[in-house]
Amino acid sequence: MTDTNSNPAPQRPDNGRVVRRLLLTVVCMFAFGYALVPLYEVFCDITGFNGRTKNEQAAANTRAVDTSRTVNVQFITRTNSGMPWGFAPEVKSVRVHPGETKVVNFLANNPTGGNMVAQAIPSVAPGEAALYLNKTECFCFNQQPLKAGAKTAMPMQFYLDPDIPEHIHTLTLSYTLYDMTANATPDVLAQMQPAN
Repeated sequence: MTDTNSNPAPQRPDNGRVVRRLLLTVVCMFAFGYALVPLYEVFCDITGFNGRTKNEQAAANTRAVDTSRTVNVQFITRTNSGMPWGFAPEVKSVRVHPGETKVVNFLANNPTGGNMVAQAIPSVAPGEAALYLNKTECFCFNQQPLKAGAKTAMPMQFYLDPDIPEHIHTLTLSYTLYDMTANATPDVLAQMQPAN
């Protein structure tokens, strides 16, 4: 009697080929995950998405001030976990005409017994408004050294671009202060050394 089930045995895939494909997939996933954060940051810097502001000095406003409307600019500050400094805006908000230059001071104090260096990272809400906030002077551009027990006022000078959309009546500028002492540049550390 002949076997009617004379199907050939199923072929087994080449194990080496499967392993190579899996390894290539893992490497590609890792590379994508590694590149995602820098790509997202570039995207946010270009578009102003997620409230990222350009952390560079803007040119002074040369256009006419739009006195027909005002925008309420609110200030929020916080310190990163483990950052012992006190940090607050001198005022909670200001009303500003688009194109008008304003100066707001932020107060910081180092209550610790050691010299420290901080860096403030800004963000803006709504994110769309970040494209129209221009800082001509800001403590956030540089690392800020502060000796043990010292206090300081750090100025931020800004204006809103006169082209800011009409539907934006309020924007919130938030700063988070980070401890950068371990990563401070030598010139910043030199500012805290006693004079000889």
